[in-house]
Amino acid sequence: MKKIKFGSSDLQVAAVVLGCMRMKETENPVEIIETAYENGIDFFDHADIYADGDCETIFGRTLKESSIKRENIHIQTKCGIRKGFFDFSKEHIIESVEGSLRRLGVDYIDTLLLHRPDTLVEPEEVAAAFDQLESAGKVIHFGVSNQKPMQIELLRKSVKQPLLANQLQFGVMHTGMIDQGLHENMVDEASVDHDDSILDYSRLKDMTIQAWSPYQFQIGSFKGVFMGNKNFPKLNAKLEEIAEAHNITPNGLAASWILRHPANMQVIAGTMNVGRIKEIAQAADVVLSREEWYDIYRTAGNILP
Repeated sequence: MKKIKFGSSDLQVAAVVLGCMRMKETENPVEIIETAYENGIDFFDHADIYADGDCETIFGRTLKESSIKRENIHIQTKCGIRKGFFDFSKEHIIESVEGSLRRLGVDYIDTLLLHRPDTLVEPEEVAAAFDQLESAGKVIHFGVSNQKPMQIELLRKSVKQPLLANQLQFGVMHTGMIDQGLHENMVDEASVDHDDSILDYSRLKDMTIQAWSPYQFQIGSFKGVFMGNKNFPKLNAKLEEIAEAHNITPNGLAASWILRHPANMQVIAGTMNVGRIKEIAQAADVVLSREEWYDIYRTAGNILP
């Protein structure tokens, strides 16, 4: 399994993360996490809201039933989303972490991310919560999710801990953060900057981008998975062609495409399918050529200036 430098830390982590949002849907959670671990995926992503906390509970119980030792894996969770609003208050952050620790059945969280921006955020409260959690040994590393550069800078005003990661949607069919940079100084649709140059910011600040929903697309009101989708025959044919050349599957190739970018990314594989976990893990070490990378990008419907 390919390892990457985790943000500005000295920690080396797996390039592929197992996203546990759908863990409540699987009947074989022990097989799922052991398959991931055996294939080099030792980084597991959670959030306090996934199935109202049930996914963390299932993972905690499963971890105890498995052959995996707690100290050999990286557990990440997120907080800040509540029913109908967002909450980055000190009280909620600490309460959320305490709940995650109980449900996961562990003594500490390796990484805590703030989940979605809270426009009512008071950076001093976030800083106080992080300080308390760090000094108590309950959280080791910190980061954010779905945040723009200036939102991160606002947190940095008070938070002393390095913000190591930012979880953002990215994949073959969700490339906004790349499109805008390629269409700079133009007036076409792709030139619209929805992300405030988050890709370049992440590289400048040594923040790891964690790509979520890498297999999803949304075109207007239509959305779903593009892999094997009859609406994208050219793209799927291209993925099959290049995957065959590297002796991997198209599912794996879509992850390789993300990891080829030099922005220090991780892929969050949200699948609970044992076969797909193996495919993605196998493909993590495949390095696409520049020509192959752009070939996939163009075939996905993107026009180069």
